[in-house]
Order: sequence, then C-alpha cells, then structure tokens
Amino acid sequence: MPWIVGVSGASGTPYAAAVLRALLAAGESVDLVVSRASRLTLLDETGISFRDAHWRDDLREWLARGADGKPGTFEADLGGEGDGDRVRYWAAGDLAAGPSSGSYATKGMLIVPASTACVAGVALGLSKDLLQRAASVTLKERRPLVVTVRETPLNGQTLRHLVALDEAGASVVPASPAFYAGATHIQDLVDFVAGRVLDAAGVGHGLYRRWKGEIGGGSRPPA
Repeated sequence: MPWIVGVSGASGTPYAAAVLRALLAAGESVDLVVSRASRLTLLDETGISFRDAHWRDDLREWLARGADGKPGTFEADLGGEGDGDRVRYWAAGDLAAGPSSGSYATKGMLIVPASTACVAGVALGLSKDLLQRAASVTLKERRPLVVTVRETPLNGQTLRHLVALDEAGASVVPASPAFYAGATHIQDLVDFVAGRVLDAAGVGHGLYRRWKGEIGGGSRPPA
C-alpha cells in the first residue's frame, strides 16, 4: 500500500522533496498530490514548472535538487512506468482519483508543507480539491495523517484548526528544525524536519542524528 504525500502551497518545497526521497529510499510506494498553489511555490523556490503531462520528469528534477537549489545533488529512483512504478501521480483537481475514496487502500497521508489554508480546509472538511479530500478520507478511515504546518506567526484561528486536527487524530508536526543534531548545512535542517515527519508516520530513516543524552554529542563526528 502507498503513502499519500500532499504538497500544498506553503513555502517549504525542500521539506516535501526530502520526505519523498526518504520514503522511496525506505522502499515505500507513494501517491503524490501537488496542489495548484504549490506549483507556484515550487516554481519560485526551485525554478521548476511542475506539469501534469510531464510530472515524472519534473519530479525527478525536483528531487535531484538540494535544499540550496543546486541541481544534481541527489538521485531518486521513481521506478519504471507500469508495474514497477514507485510513484503514482494524481492531479489535484481529480476528485474521482483513488485517494478520494476510503475503499482505496493506503498506509496514511503526509501533508508537507501544509499551508494555513490547507490546514483550515482539512480541519473544516471542505474537500475543495483532491489534497483536502484525501486528508478527510484519511481521518475518517482512522489512518495516520501527518500535517507539517509551515507558517509563522500563527493566529488564533489557525491554532484552533490545528487543535481540531489533533483532536481528530492527526499528528501536527510543525516545520521547526532543531540544532542539537549537529547541523552544518541547510540540508541538515531540512532533513531534521523531514525525519520528524517520518517518525510521526512510523517510517524508518537515517535523516538526522538522534539525541542520546550526551551534551555536545551533535558536534562530534559520527562513530
């Protein structure tokens, strides 16, 4: 069964790329939903124009970029078209897509990054596009939903929406990097957040150095 990954229009497309790369590296399958607003953010942050008709090429180019925007930093195995495909793409406007139904089996859903508009839409059950509908389905089917909100400051309305999502069973994982893991590059900070998203989903990874109860441990070379 796949994980659904929803990418909303908030700034933070490197977080989504890091999560996608790690899921594929862990041998997981992915159903990808890229919102219309997120295409503008992706274009602004990476220069990549994400197109439905050429999504595979555009996704491969996106995942190859580091958090600093440098092309060719990573390689991502998307699998081949057909039975060996590791990623399945669904257009955000396709409300008849597989993830729009509870009978479509998935492991859960990760929304990364999640804009405040997306948070509101999911909390209120608006289902205005496939991303929001898939999230509503994930909640009603009692599957894991991880919401990586990327906004600051947060007003009272958004905080109430986040509380509603928590009460509905979602895991709210703010895009808030930590520094105890010995970060020396922007990619390290991005990977920390991506790793915490995957922790919440129960997916194994090696994206960051975990706390071991040793003061200054993050500054030491790995054993």
